[in-house]
Amino acid sequence: MAQDRGQFSSKLGFILAAAGSAVGLGNLVAFPVMASKNGGAAFLIIYLFFVAFICYPVMMAEIAMGRNTTRNPVGAFSTLSGGKTIWRLAGMLAILTPFMIAVFYTVITVWLVVYIKEIFFGNLDVLSQPGNFGEVVARPSLFGYLIGLLFLMFFILLGGVKGGIERLARVLMPTLAIMLVLLVAFVLTLDNAGVGVSYYLVPDFGRVDLAVINGALSQAFFSLSLGMGILITYGSYFSREDNIGESARMVAIADTSIAFFAGMLILPAIFAFDPNTNTDDLSTSSVGLIFDFLPQIFLSMQDTVGYGGASFVAAVFFILVFFAALTSMVSIIEIPIACWIDELGFSRKKAVLFQAVLLTVFTIPATMSLGISDFFTNFTSYGGVNKSFFDLVSDVFYETILPFVGFTVCIFCAYNWKVSGLKEELVIGDNSYSGSLVEKYINFSLGTVIPAVLLIVFISTVNQIYL
Repeated sequence: MAQDRGQFSSKLGFILAAAGSAVGLGNLVAFPVMASKNGGAAFLIIYLFFVAFICYPVMMAEIAMGRNTTRNPVGAFSTLSGGKTIWRLAGMLAILTPFMIAVFYTVITVWLVVYIKEIFFGNLDVLSQPGNFGEVVARPSLFGYLIGLLFLMFFILLGGVKGGIERLARVLMPTLAIMLVLLVAFVLTLDNAGVGVSYYLVPDFGRVDLAVINGALSQAFFSLSLGMGILITYGSYFSREDNIGESARMVAIADTSIAFFAGMLILPAIFAFDPNTNTDDLSTSSVGLIFDFLPQIFLSMQDTVGYGGASFVAAVFFILVFFAALTSMVSIIEIPIACWIDELGFSRKKAVLFQAVLLTVFTIPATMSLGISDFFTNFTSYGGVNKSFFDLVSDVFYETILPFVGFTVCIFCAYNWKVSGLKEELVIGDNSYSGSLVEKYINFSLGTVIPAVLLIVFISTVNQIYL
């Protein structure tokens, strides 16, 4: 079983893989838009505060749970609690959540593939037309792209932790970072780009309210892959010689850096071609901005770099987003695969094939939810709004459950595993942790301040979406 589970070959492999899971649509699109709509640098300051004082301790706790038990979330909660049913259920929720988020992410990534293909065939102008996105997501041909994408993802996962996940991250993460920096350098040379930079980096604390604070924490929590069982599972592949705290910091820095540079790309690009842009009109939805608004921005570049140049920049950006989505999906799908290996005794091959079948079963109705099938398009209703099956998956698992799972991790580590057990694990590979300010802060906050904040965010999100 140890061979079947695998292990990261180095601390760098873990950092790149964990950063790959964290970097996704939220970093590249949602973060810069939320920052621009909510006070620019003021939002960034609040975001960084939450990363350092709320998310970082939870990251360390999740990784420590995984490394101590060398198990998936179900096994980790169960082993450390002595098999208590309530904590095993918490572990199951941490398996269900990434599985359903993978459904949401897979559908979006299929759309990305379609857009990349259309841009390569010279159809950027068509993609930029109002209403085109609604036509794209209602195409029955999406299923052909879906099959190809699923084959690619599960082929990577068959390679295991070192040969599949780590190898992918070692190639795509540096590539993504280089592509992003080059795009930023290009956009900053454009006229009026400075307007977007100012809007992004000059703080406006007058726009900060409780909703902005709530949004900053939710964004930080999802961006760092917390509450999805990813870091528990990746922690189970983490070497006992390596430093958990240092690795968690590197992941947080890499993830936040990508989000920051994405803001330096998107906001200057928007203002470069329309200095009068009202950011209140921008959608806070990653999906809405990527597929509705950005193609228009890229098309407007043709006056500066020609239609071919505009199409090239658009293709590079969509490929960058595809890379980010692919690394995130592979990481997310690994969580239930690890569960099938640990809890059901499956070989990796059998676990991957089993997960492929399950994901396909749920992804098909999600793909049909935006016009292909009326039943799945008008699947349910809550909060006074009709919702598709895709919307339901997104709202429940992408928007709502993550802070609650984080809350259970904090309560578990503080009161069941105890901070003494957590300390014993965190000291391994880091003798300086004992007696440090970080230890004192975690001992104080993990069972008090942090779970209280996460519970408030969870309740607030439920009230906003469902009531």
